[in-house]
Amino acid sequence: MVAEGLIRHVGVSNFDAEQMEAFSTVRPVETLQPPYHLFRRGIEAEVLPYCIEHNIGVLVYSPLGSGLLTGRMTKDTTFEEDDWRRRASAYTGGKLEQNLAVVAELAEFAQQRGLHVSQLAIAWALAKPGVHVAIVGARSRANIERSLAAADVELSDDDIAEIERIAAQGVQVEGASPEGVV
Repeated sequence: MVAEGLIRHVGVSNFDAEQMEAFSTVRPVETLQPPYHLFRRGIEAEVLPYCIEHNIGVLVYSPLGSGLLTGRMTKDTTFEEDDWRRRASAYTGGKLEQNLAVVAELAEFAQQRGLHVSQLAIAWALAKPGVHVAIVGARSRANIERSLAAADVELSDDDIAEIERIAAQGVQVEGASPEGVV
């Protein structure tokens, strides 16, 4: 399709390094779209280094953890029957409560810098080596404006270290996407 001029570029979603390597025997991978946020960091070990080494653009999705890093969820948050988060281990029970405690601490840290916790989470993702774009969903104009402003946030090395320290207290999400649905 590229040779025919029907598409210009080729990207993949949710591929690991081995899958990108196999794909590249047919056509170079130009972009990758993986899930990535403070509680889902599995791409850091192999995927991001592979992308950096092979000059692959990374467009992370769900940098707000599908709402978890917005500061709006509570332990009493309920989801509609057809919402996948209702069945995801990251959004129920003790895991949710532990991560909400981390989000509260992140929100306090963000507020001290004149930021919203969602802006902090987006800025953190964009500050990571190898990440080029953060794909953020929004339900309102205010969400869009807040997310856009996050692109201009510059985190210091000390800020990133403190975010990492706080986030280390959370429970990492693993498993199938979206967000650990098992």
